Amino acid sequence: MEATQTYTEPTNAETIWAILREVTEQQKENEQRMKETDRQMKETDRLIKENAEQQKKNEREMKASSRRLDKQLGKLGGRFGEMVEYMVAPNLLKKFGKLGLVFDKVYHQATIKDIKNNIITEIDITLENGDKVMIVEVKSKPNTGDITEHIERMEKVRAYADLHNDRRKFLGAIAGMVINDNERDFALKNGFYVIEPSGETFTIIAPEGDYSPREW
Repeated sequence: MEATQTYTEPTNAETIWAILREVTEQQKENEQRMKETDRQMKETDRLIKENAEQQKKNEREMKASSRRLDKQLGKLGGRFGEMVEYMVAPNLLKKFGKLGLVFDKVYHQATIKDIKNNIITEIDITLENGDKVMIVEVKSKPNTGDITEHIERMEKVRAYADLHNDRRKFLGAIAGMVINDNERDFALKNGFYVIEPSGETFTIIAPEGDYSPREW
């Protein structure tokens, strides 16, 4: 007689234990994933904190470098007028001549003091001819405030000229040892010529394109 094989369905208890084992294994896997996720998040937080600290350090170093530069420029600022007088001014006539502005006279450190009409201002360099006058403001590191002040200076010069029947056209320029892009664009936008170092000499940038030289 052949043996007969029989199949017995798992009892309810066996089924439950199988399910519990599966659930337990799944929980262990989930816990492992959560631990790994937590570890990755902590690592990410650590990297973020390190980057933040490095950024703060970089900002501190940049501010310190900027302060050192400003301090150095401050020391030179008092002598910059003299430097311009001896190095830049003698060549301004020639440089502007190449731009089609022919001046035949140049003056240094002029002062307008008309107390009666409340017109008081100082001019670093003046270039002139019979038709036009160029008023040059010299700064070691001009900022937008200096440029705005030069606009006010030009208006005062124009008012003083009108009182003395001087009908010539007045133009303005900003000269600096260091001129940032923002200040350069601001000066050109307001119709000023920009004079800045270039190699062993200097260059003059004229307002052009969307901007044009402003006349007072």
